[in-house]
Amino acid sequence: MTEREPAPSTGSTAYPPSQGGDAGYTAPDYSAKPVALRGPESLGGLLLILAGIAAAISLILDWIDGDDVSGWGLVREGFDDLGGIVDTGLWQPLAIVLGGGVLFVLGILMWLPMRSHRALGLVGLLVSGAVIAGLLVPLVDAGWDLGLFGPGFWCGIAVGVLGLLGSLKALLTGKKYAP
Repeated sequence: MTEREPAPSTGSTAYPPSQGGDAGYTAPDYSAKPVALRGPESLGGLLLILAGIAAAISLILDWIDGDDVSGWGLVREGFDDLGGIVDTGLWQPLAIVLGGGVLFVLGILMWLPMRSHRALGLVGLLVSGAVIAGLLVPLVDAGWDLGLFGPGFWCGIAVGVLGLLGSLKALLTGKKYAP
């Protein structure tokens, strides 16, 4: 019996032939490391979107009990008096409502497929910190008497809490790997 000659190769393949040299052939690189999957951050994004919706609802509701001042009126006054915004205390409604808008946008971005949403979670945590600061200042001034505040301020509290939870969820959730 004679040995048969291998058939001549007409094109390149990733694997070297069974006989002869391996010139011109490449072997694929294999890695034992798991592959990070790209996917959305569903729960964190949902919580941030809900925070933005709560901020939008707070615009139409009264913020102070027994007073006919809506969130929209407070935001409009804040924009009218940007120079003395810190002195008048109108930075707090602006921080809550505008922070809720930023959290809404971040929540939508969390639904984009990425390997990790930690950077968005960090930005959300900083924005949530500003919202919570805008909530704590009037609460401390009122002596923690929650009866002084109307439903608009309660929606502002929801913005802070939902923003904090959604941001922490995105920040603390690592990469997801293929099984």
